[in-house]
Amino acid sequence: MKPKDELKDFDRLPNAAGVTDKTVAALCGCHVATVWERSKRGVLPKPRKIGGSARWNVGELRAVLQGEAA
Repeated sequence: MKPKDELKDFDRLPNAAGVTDKTVAALCGCHVATVWERSKRGVLPKPRKIGGSARWNVGELRAVLQGEAA
């Protein structure tokens, strides 16, 4: 999937929604491994584990992208 496809509906998602590491990577313009590393360092919010999956909260990501601390 192309990064543009990952971002197609992001602006319409509610703040309570969760997105994958691929979507976060597309938002940040980086590799998926970098998303995990930045989350570990506290630059990005930590994902929430749901079953066997990890999802990043859309509201928290929007805040970070607007310059707030993770």
